[in-house]
Amino acid sequence: MYKIDNPKNNHKNVTHAFFLALAITIAEPSTILPLMVHHFSDSVIMVGLFVALLRGGAIVIQLYAAFHAQAYKKVLPYLAKAFFFRWLSWFSIGVSIYFIGDSNKDLTLFMIGLGLFFFSFTAGFGAIYFKELQAKLFSKKYRGKTMANRQVAGSIASIISGGIAGYVLANYEAPLSYAYLFLVSSAIMAIGFMTFVTIEEPEKKKVLVKEKNFKLFLKNALVILKKDKRLQQQIVVIFLSFSYFLSMPFVILNANSSFTLNGWMLGGFITLQMLGSIIGSSFLWRKIHNYEKMLSLSFIFMIAAFTLALFASSIYVYGLIFLLFGIALDGFNISGMNLVIEIAPEEKRPIYTALQTNITSFGLFFPVLGGFLLQYLESYTLIYTISIVLLSLGLLLSLQLKETQHDNLVR
Repeated sequence: MYKIDNPKNNHKNVTHAFFLALAITIAEPSTILPLMVHHFSDSVIMVGLFVALLRGGAIVIQLYAAFHAQAYKKVLPYLAKAFFFRWLSWFSIGVSIYFIGDSNKDLTLFMIGLGLFFFSFTAGFGAIYFKELQAKLFSKKYRGKTMANRQVAGSIASIISGGIAGYVLANYEAPLSYAYLFLVSSAIMAIGFMTFVTIEEPEKKKVLVKEKNFKLFLKNALVILKKDKRLQQQIVVIFLSFSYFLSMPFVILNANSSFTLNGWMLGGFITLQMLGSIIGSSFLWRKIHNYEKMLSLSFIFMIAAFTLALFASSIYVYGLIFLLFGIALDGFNISGMNLVIEIAPEEKRPIYTALQTNITSFGLFFPVLGGFLLQYLESYTLIYTISIVLLSLGLLLSLQLKETQHDNLVR
């Protein structure tokens, strides 16, 4: 008989977070990924585009995933398939860099972009299934414990990954260093995925009858969106929270123009960002049960980071910026996940999740806009200022969100 809040499921949930973070931190969009793309192309527009590809591929598929998921009593078998294709996409990037590399930079860039897109694309399915599992496996109180543990485990793994990345980048020439990072991290990623798919999943009691076709599903989803004013407000605020992406990928490039970055400095910045994540999860976010307040505080931390970036010139100030990034990003992630689960009826949870994620994820293309502005106007100050203005608007709107009471909280 299935047991809710099963400690074994908790352990597997946390183990998955640890190995996944250990693997994907080597493509962190605020540090290594921009420098890797910059190795193959001098265009900052390409940097922005590839950062968007890492996350933006999920946009086109999440509503379709929700269309099917609303009728599933169990989602784990489908999540396993998504995991496999995510791993394959990640592994293909390492193979492409290793065998093609500098011999054909354009082809290497294309293969990296293709791998990042499909890695993100399959995550569109995975995100729907993952949130559904979290809501099914754990009660409100226990869920808070396991999600906080996931955040801490992931942050510790990212610190370790930052050290490994620093060593590899300092001791191996590019692009082989990037190839090694992707190939080794693929094996690590597989461990996390294989652990998670052994979780014991209960059958969902309340399921919707799937519409006859996807077009009808979209029509019904839009009806939900039009009727739920709170969902509309929440979507606008969370979309604005993504405006940090307009500038974040280029902070490391600005730092590199201020002083010469080496592998250990880069690994140090990753470590500081993940240390910020641990500080946020352990001492701040786990103590805040009002997720509207958490969202507002996250805006404040991110605004502070970009305000510092306007005047940064030393490695120490940049270190503080990445520390603040870590705190703010954790707050955005936790609050965004919880806010949609709070307002969603159980049977419509995949639809609510897909609506919020799909629409707000257009903010993942902010790096492309940032790249264009930086390419043609050549002003880091301008893109930092635009991010600060948009984040400030998001902060003001977040303060207008009223606290909701719901049993489906995820911590």
